[in-house]
Amino acid sequence: MSEYINNSERRKEVIKSIITQLHHGKSVDEVKAEFGELLKTASSSDIAAVEQQLIQEGLPVEEVQRLCDVHVAVFRENLDQEVQPESIPGHPVFTYKAENQLLKRVLDEMDVTFENYITTGNSALVQTLRQQVNRLLEFIRHYERKENQLFPYLEKHQFYGPSRVMWGIHDQIRAMIKKLAGMLMDTRSDRQEIATLYKDLSKEMREMVYKEEKILFPGALERLTEEDWAFIRNEENQIGFFMVTPGNQWKPKITLQGEDMQTTSGNSEGMISLSTGELTPEQVNIMLTSLPVDITFVDENDRVRYFSQTPDRLFPRSPAIIGREVQHCHPAASVDKVQKIIDDF
Repeated sequence: MSEYINNSERRKEVIKSIITQLHHGKSVDEVKAEFGELLKTASSSDIAAVEQQLIQEGLPVEEVQRLCDVHVAVFRENLDQEVQPESIPGHPVFTYKAENQLLKRVLDEMDVTFENYITTGNSALVQTLRQQVNRLLEFIRHYERKENQLFPYLEKHQFYGPSRVMWGIHDQIRAMIKKLAGMLMDTRSDRQEIATLYKDLSKEMREMVYKEEKILFPGALERLTEEDWAFIRNEENQIGFFMVTPGNQWKPKITLQGEDMQTTSGNSEGMISLSTGELTPEQVNIMLTSLPVDITFVDENDRVRYFSQTPDRLFPRSPAIIGREVQHCHPAASVDKVQKIIDDF
């Protein structure tokens, strides 16, 4: 039996045999006695995959549902010990959830401040509210990571709902936070209008937390691979976090290094592979000639290798200068200035 433990496909074959025997009337104790060693290695994803396979092969869904508790009873000991990746500090979902907990704490504190402000009209509380709203502005990073890092990976797995629905709600929340910040800075703002806006904002942000934790994250964990999560983790620092520093206890089973850390495969025919994408030579040329600036590229040997042919050039240049030393492309009176620029680079 040991040869099955470290082989995912073979392990699933045995799990399939276990579940089939259960459906044919074998008892939990009987299959435990026969497959005890393997039961210690079975994961929830293995079991779910086998159940899905059996359904595809014709086993009625109702039958799987009917004996679901029996399946769990067989594998319970190992499932109880199984550590979910998202429960480990450092996993992106762990970080998202930690930020959500901190957001709810900030909103709870704001609830109290607003109640006191509306009740007493104490203008000194406005400064506290401004500081708390600044915290909400910082939380926008949470949404930006979702939009720019999580959503693209979900879309690669044909899961478009979050980016199509949640992004629009993010925009509404951002606008409400900024409007609230502006009203708190304006001494002419009506106290009741401020409170009403905050109440609506708090409701939207709390509901987004619920949608993330009950719909988005479970859906993402079901679809994304460990490699996907590793790439997301690698990119997170570029945007930043809300009041947390991610831990490093979560260790993906793959190591990202070199070109693996780029977001492009670099394998498309006729494409120029760049650090964060790939373009055709025509696209590169259009981009460079459309910029409202003149560009000249001089290589490490001080030779001109490229200049942009923009409509409104600062001074005329001819393709004949390509390959020429840049010092020779200027009058003698300005060569010292050109050389200083090169030396500075």
